[in-house]
Order: sequence, then structure tokens, then C-alpha cells
Amino acid sequence: MRIARLDTPTGPRHAVALGGRWHLIMDPYGTPFVYTGESISEGEAVLLASVDPRVVVGIGHNKPGAALPMQAWHKSVHTVAGTGDDIPAVRDVGTVNIEGELAVVIGRTASNLTLANAFEAVLGYTVANDVTNVDQGAIDERNFQGKSGTNYTPLGPWIETELADPENVATEVVINGAVVAQSGSFNLPSSVAATLVYVTRWLTLEAGDVVLTGAPGTDIAVTPGDTVDITLAGIGTLRNTIV
Repeated sequence: MRIARLDTPTGPRHAVALGGRWHLIMDPYGTPFVYTGESISEGEAVLLASVDPRVVVGIGHNKPGAALPMQAWHKSVHTVAGTGDDIPAVRDVGTVNIEGELAVVIGRTASNLTLANAFEAVLGYTVANDVTNVDQGAIDERNFQGKSGTNYTPLGPWIETELADPENVATEVVINGAVVAQSGSFNLPSSVAATLVYVTRWLTLEAGDVVLTGAPGTDIAVTPGDTVDITLAGIGTLRNTIV
């Protein structure tokens, strides 16, 4: 099932995709869903960032060939953007990379998860682009300077709640119509479940929080004018343009 955040005349609203229309719901984190009776056709809907989190946790050292154990860090929620939003690249401070990642959207309070129950705390999954001024990493080990740009965390196009296997999600990155990277969560040194176990050992997560799982060889340098499409199999395509 797909859950989206839509721009409506009454503000951002959550909706479920059914029969070619987005049907508005009261609360995506409550079950069963309470429908308002309102709907919008898919062709007319304006999608916002798929989730409006209070916490975004990034995961470092979780890409092929990483020599260090994974390391979590906070990314500002003020960097969150949606599909179709432009990404203003912070210039003159080194290379700007996009990073295509699987993002986990938490569905309930989660603390001290285990490998056995980690996915029980998950509402669903969305596509993430963890934009980074990579050269700042050498002087800022907390990842503040390189990852705080406006719209540096696009999330979308929606949340998929019925992903078959989070550990086996193919990822494709296309820039200006050309395929530049093909990989997937199956290439992450630390599994998606292990990532959730690690994060919740130190931090209690709440419904709506987001955990980025790492870029499995999907980090690519970009320049203004580039249009980036990140497709995760079973979820959808997140599109943004660098400006």
C-alpha cells in the first residue's frame, strides 16, 4: 500500500492510493486507517515529501568496501524535500554528491529492537537522496557542514508499506537520462535490520522518524542543471534537479 503526503487547500494531508485516486486519511500511524471520505485523482495530486519527520538519522560507513563499522548521525529535518523539488547545490566548497538510499519510516515507538522484531516497528519505506558536500567530511566528522543544505534530503515519492524484502531492494540512479549506478540494499555491509537494531540501541525512535540506510555504491557527483532520478524497486522513483 502506498501512503503519500499531498499539498491540499487545507494544508498537507496524508492519503492512500486506491483505484487511481488518493483517498485522504486522518493518521498514517494509526490502525486501522480512518478515511475522511475525500479523494484526489492521482493525476491532479501534488506530492510533498513522503514523510514529515521529527528525526532523520543517517548511517555512515555502510557502503561496499567500508573499513569501519556503521556510524549514525543526525541530519536536520529542515533539509527534507519532496519529489520534484529543486536542490540548490552549496557551491565553492567542493564536490556535491547525490546518494540514492533506501529510507525506513518508523511506525511506532522503537527502542532496543532486535534482529527478530526490527521490522515490526516499521510503517514502510521510501526513496531517499542524501545530498552531500563530500569534501567537508575531512574537516567536519559530525556531517553538519556537508549535509545541511536546503533540500538536501529529498524523500518520496510516497511510503510503500508492503515491500517484499527490504534487504533485497534494487536501486538505480539515472542522471540526465543516463544510468550511472545500479546496486541495492543487498550490497550494504550492515543489513537494514541490523541498522535499526544499532540505532535503537542508542536512540528511541517515534512514529514518523526516518532512518537512512546508506548508499550501496550509489553516490555520484553532480553539478547544477543535472536531473537525478533514483528508483527503488517495489517503491518508486524520486526525481529532483540540481540548481
